Amino acid sequence: MQRKLNLMLVLFSLIGGGVGFILGEVLLYQLSGEVPNAVLVGLYFGVLALCIGLGALIAELMSPRLNGASWRQRYAGASWKYIAPATLVLLFVVGLSLQFIYGLQLGGAKKVNDIVLVIDNSGSMNRTDPNNDRNEAAKRMIAQMDADKRVAIVEFNDQAAVLQPFIQVKDQAAKDSIYATLDAQKTTDGGTDIARALDVAMQHIKEQADSMRGTMVVLLSDGVSEMNLDAATSEYAAQHIAVNTIGLSLIEKAGSNLLQQIAERTGGQYYDVSEANQLSFVFQDIYEKIDNRTLITERTGPTADNTYYSILRVIAIVLVGAAIGLALGLMFDNRYLARSFAIGGAVAGLFAGLVLEAGLTGIIVLDSVVRLIADLLLAGIISVFTLVVPIKENYTLRDNTHRPSRSSGRGTSEEFTEKPRDSRSHGF
Repeated sequence: MQRKLNLMLVLFSLIGGGVGFILGEVLLYQLSGEVPNAVLVGLYFGVLALCIGLGALIAELMSPRLNGASWRQRYAGASWKYIAPATLVLLFVVGLSLQFIYGLQLGGAKKVNDIVLVIDNSGSMNRTDPNNDRNEAAKRMIAQMDADKRVAIVEFNDQAAVLQPFIQVKDQAAKDSIYATLDAQKTTDGGTDIARALDVAMQHIKEQADSMRGTMVVLLSDGVSEMNLDAATSEYAAQHIAVNTIGLSLIEKAGSNLLQQIAERTGGQYYDVSEANQLSFVFQDIYEKIDNRTLITERTGPTADNTYYSILRVIAIVLVGAAIGLALGLMFDNRYLARSFAIGGAVAGLFAGLVLEAGLTGIIVLDSVVRLIADLLLAGIISVFTLVVPIKENYTLRDNTHRPSRSSGRGTSEEFTEKPRDSRSHGF
């Protein structure tokens, strides 16, 4: 048993992690929303493991420092056969299973079934949204909603009122009724009182309270108002009701800052929109993210700050790291490497999980950088852990002391012969 390091394997594993990251980002971009999250996450980790494994295998073929020259001569062909099932298939199953668990409603989390649209109808909207694109965006979101969802609409200027009480969008007739209510809305000449709008929305939520249903608020405004931020948001935060805010054509920095703080304090997300005709895409994005948490993307909504999901994500990535390490050991058919890589993978998974949990923000470019760091941590720490946990090469030495030599018929005081490893007794 020896502690040793293959620097070429470290380098090629990191390259494989980088290639796996690029392919994973393509999968996220192409398949997000098109396939179930469990399948998407399974594919992400499966491809990542395959790329890391491919890099490690090529490195050991070029410089067999860990698994031994005997492995390269006799068993390298078997490793090529094992690489796909040991990495891609195994990690697909592991990732799919862990994502399925992560997608369950745990720790008191509730599925969002009630959505309150709080829409600015002040006089400034005549300038920032003359074609009432905000109402068309709201209608498109409602058109997407499943039959188990309820929606309510609050309109506000310097006053606020419930335009549409909670109604279940159980069929097209219910949706058409809401569309008619929105079409009848007229822009006023009033000012902007966001605090009053949030207060009216909360009162209506309380009146229609259902302990089994989670609630989310979407607040759209093009202005700024004086308000006590703590008083306006404390009850939303206490009841885990996320307020997603949209700033439309905001010129004053104070307006965007206010909406951003409302979102941050309630676990929601802030969207800055320069043109009203872009609102439909934002409303669609908000709806698609409801209960759409994955191990490799930002967690939003009521579970954004949920401790159970924070811990669960880190544990899941630890298990993914251990599985990648085990997969490399299976690929090389060496139980000593499997043990070293699996322990290293668990350590790598701990660091990668903490990076993902702390670093994901919902900003596309920054989240990609966070995933890149996590992927490289997995690849790098696994590949260097043979310095920590000792390994044995892929063959054994047999002691033939006092055994007659077949060539000379005489015994020797000490004779060692190299024997190919029996995979049934020393490997997998």
